[in-house]
Amino acid sequence: MHVSVLAGTALEYLAIRPDGTYVDATFGAGGHSRAILDRLKTGRLIAIDADPSAHARGLTHPLLTLVHENFRNLNAILDELEITQIDGVLFDLGVSSMQFDQMQRGFSFRESAPLDMRMNSQQGRSAFDILSTASETELADIFFYYGQERAARKIARVIVSRRSAGKLPTTTTEFAGLVSGLMHRRGEREKLHPATRVFQALRIAVNDEIDSLRDGLHSAVSRLRGAGRVVAISFHSLEDRVVKTTFREDGRLEVLTRKPIVPGSDEIARNPRSRSAKLRAAEKKAS
Repeated sequence: MHVSVLAGTALEYLAIRPDGTYVDATFGAGGHSRAILDRLKTGRLIAIDADPSAHARGLTHPLLTLVHENFRNLNAILDELEITQIDGVLFDLGVSSMQFDQMQRGFSFRESAPLDMRMNSQQGRSAFDILSTASETELADIFFYYGQERAARKIARVIVSRRSAGKLPTTTTEFAGLVSGLMHRRGEREKLHPATRVFQALRIAVNDEIDSLRDGLHSAVSRLRGAGRVVAISFHSLEDRVVKTTFREDGRLEVLTRKPIVPGSDEIARNPRSRSAKLRAAEKKAS
């Protein structure tokens, strides 16, 4: 079951107005959307998700419009709905617990599944497509920049060698096993599974997550009315860096969180997934 992280804090920083127009840029299981809708009386909520399975969960509400799209296209979405300005937007980034638990999606290596990793399995390149076609340099860059993986070049070199020999892994467990076999570091105790960073990096590359986040944040800020707020919850350092940089460098914003808000020990105990979460918020200055 997916549990929304820092839900109360996110709503506090959004400062929901009962008649406001809001965007939940990452609908997921609908936890944040339900909480926002509970606070609306005559307003409107636009909930966006690129994952088709998120739209099969059947949340309906007279003030809710659910859109199957990537949040990087927020401007086009709002244009289509004839909405010029919004009062707040929430980004809850990363992969949901439900997506990890849907083994056929390929986000996890707990069980054998195709190397897919697409948020929308109906479009774009899969993880296997990238492993099959990217150059050694491109693969090394993906693993290093998106996964902060120190063995990026070694892993990329072995992948290309296996590919040339027609022995490229086709499933999540095969690929995780290959990576793990290259990662034995004498005397170093790893908290993470050796393949975790590489899987994260591939997922980010497959879904173009970093550029999508930049695009989505810039679009959100451009649509906020004066005193409107943007709240972002990130789960790894790359996401957090993009959010932090965008908030600080955009002169239209006043940063509300000098340091990121992190979950307390009670929330982490209830929901271990929340351990790496960081929340940042900003308010658009009156023009």
